[in-house]
Amino acid sequence: MFDKILIANRGEIALRVVRACREMGIASVAVHSTADADAMHVRMADETICIGPAPSVDSYLSIPAIISACEVTGAQAIHPGYGFLSENARFVQVIEDHGLTFIGPSAEHIRIMGDKITAKDTAKALGIPVVPGSEGGVASVEDAKKIGADFGYPVIIKATAGGGGRGMKVARNDAEMENAFRTARSEAKAAFGNDEVYIEKYLQRPRHIEIQVFGDGKGKGVHLGERDCSLQRRHQKVFEEAPGPSISPEERARIGAICAKAVGEMGYAGAGTIEFLYEDGEFYFIEMNTRLQVEHPVTEAIFGVDLVREQIRVAEGLPMSFDQDDLTINGHAIEVRINAEKLPNFAPSPGRISQYHAPGGLGVRMDSALYDGYRIPPYYDSLIGKLIVHGRDRSEALARLNRALGELIVDGVDTTIPLFRSLLAEPDIHSGDYNIHWLEKWLESGALRQG
Repeated sequence: MFDKILIANRGEIALRVVRACREMGIASVAVHSTADADAMHVRMADETICIGPAPSVDSYLSIPAIISACEVTGAQAIHPGYGFLSENARFVQVIEDHGLTFIGPSAEHIRIMGDKITAKDTAKALGIPVVPGSEGGVASVEDAKKIGADFGYPVIIKATAGGGGRGMKVARNDAEMENAFRTARSEAKAAFGNDEVYIEKYLQRPRHIEIQVFGDGKGKGVHLGERDCSLQRRHQKVFEEAPGPSISPEERARIGAICAKAVGEMGYAGAGTIEFLYEDGEFYFIEMNTRLQVEHPVTEAIFGVDLVREQIRVAEGLPMSFDQDDLTINGHAIEVRINAEKLPNFAPSPGRISQYHAPGGLGVRMDSALYDGYRIPPYYDSLIGKLIVHGRDRSEALARLNRALGELIVDGVDTTIPLFRSLLAEPDIHSGDYNIHWLEKWLESGALRQG
């Protein structure tokens, strides 16, 4: 067993890992920038160490600073959380070179799945269904137009090293292709330092379905069902639920078995998520995230497992504490992401929290590092909390979400809480009749109530 784990992250996910360590009897080390000296994860950890100034490139993204923090504190392992360095293969390699343990998959698996073309080829070889598209990168507008003609428009151009919607453009005909292709390459170069792009068939009304997988690194893989993350703004998820309202038990078993088998054959270690577009009963691979997801609590709620605990166990060389046959879905769970943003334009809203009250009661979980008087710094992501509810079925979960949102108080800054109150008044949300374009169209219609 590890004696001490360093958490290379901040905010609610760092606090989440601190809590898992405490339950396992493992000491935790919180790293922080100067801007986060009074953060809740710093207050709750067993040890703390400052690793640099406010800019993340000088602190949470500084590999030398994090390795030095391990050496100073005697931490034996590093949990990356999500974001920052969680999917950085070089970081993992440096950790291993210093005789430390990375709580996550190998550098090789991160590298393979971090490149969209290599990931797609790997998925195809493992029997995972993929979206029809180009074989590798596309170098010219002329080649792009030929692919558009071969597969039929519309198509989507994507950065091979991309994520978060950057370097991603849709072309509906030859006339749109030239500008879309050049813009996607330019955005990709600016965001990732790599302008290579590939092209896929653009699905019209898909849902975003992701399969939670877990591997022991020794050939065993399991799946923990799916999450529906279709409600997105600018390719960023805001509302996630499990199980997916559009997925049948037969479809879940089919795609889950494919993903679990693939994870086992890869020799993958720890938590991962295989993401799909789902349309007309078919799944199409998008990417694999080789880390814990922001929305992992909804899976924990319906299966009654602690995914962070399992990550730590596997990293220690211990077996998973469950088999596929042990995993049975219990009820329905929903997560909404609370951001410090001013509606309707979603502009960041950092500042001091004058009053904070978390909701409670049966089936309610609030993952947040807020407290009265805390000042949200302007340097990082605007996510300030995740409200998770669990009910016997989807209707009960929606009713519980409505009740919990009414109890949640975050004063002093603007938040996205009114977004979810407004969404819960929409019939499509209650029926589950939406796709990845629904939220953008709804926002454009002016339906958002800000009160």
